[in-house]
Parts: sequence; structure tokens; C-alpha cells
Amino acid sequence: MTISFPSVYIKDTGTAKGRGAYASRAHAKGETVEACPVVLFTGSYASVPGEVRKLLFNWGVLAGTDTAHCLALGYGSLYNHENPANMRYEADAESRLLRFVAIRDIAADEELTVNYNAVGGGHESDQNTWFTGMGVEVYNG
Repeated sequence: MTISFPSVYIKDTGTAKGRGAYASRAHAKGETVEACPVVLFTGSYASVPGEVRKLLFNWGVLAGTDTAHCLALGYGSLYNHENPANMRYEADAESRLLRFVAIRDIAADEELTVNYNAVGGGHESDQNTWFTGMGVEVYNG
């Protein structure tokens, strides 16, 4: 397995969101923007420090395993929320990777986003409960 360096850079968004991850080149719909190795957490969600909980993905749902959560390395845990987002994410359980895939064409210098509320890594959701559930003030663009 080879993991390529992603075409991503970090800068301040100029909004209340703070920093964001941006595409350093255009990405086509369906293209993998980044494949992130993951650190798996086998303990209870409550046992993870609060600041780290905000960065975790539901590995159990994504990969269909007993391991409940993961931390995505690379830029994976830095992508900001948007609804709808311009990326979805999926697990590769065998390789222990989280793939971030463009759901539409993404322009160079566009912020890369995922939907924190979508179950199973989707890009769109009718819900907006993640922020209140985590005790975070909702960002209203």
C-alpha cells in the first residue's frame, strides 16, 4: 500500500471557523482527495478527552467493525463542516484508511469540507445536531 501526499494546504478561513483545509489543485468528481491512515480507539467514547472527541470518526459504522472510533491522520481530522459538503468519506478497513472523495468537481483554492452530521460519511444531512451534542456553538457561515 502506498499513500500519496495530498494536494491540500491549511490557512485561516477568515470566518469563525478558524483554520481550514484547502485544495492546492482542482479535483474531479469521484477523485480521492486524501487517503488518511487512522488510529483506532477501542475504549469507550467517554474515556477519550473532550478535545480529541471532536476529531473522531465513527469507525464502527464506517468499517462495520467492533472498534468504535478513529482519529484520521494527515488532514483528515482538520476538514471543516459544511452541509452539503464537497467531500464524502469512507473506510477501508483492511488498509485502516479513511478516504475523502470529491462528490463534485472542486476548484483549486476551494475549502475542502465534510458533513459532520451525515451518518456513514455522506456529504449531506437533514440534521444539525453534531455541534450541540459536542457543546460547540454552531457556525452560521
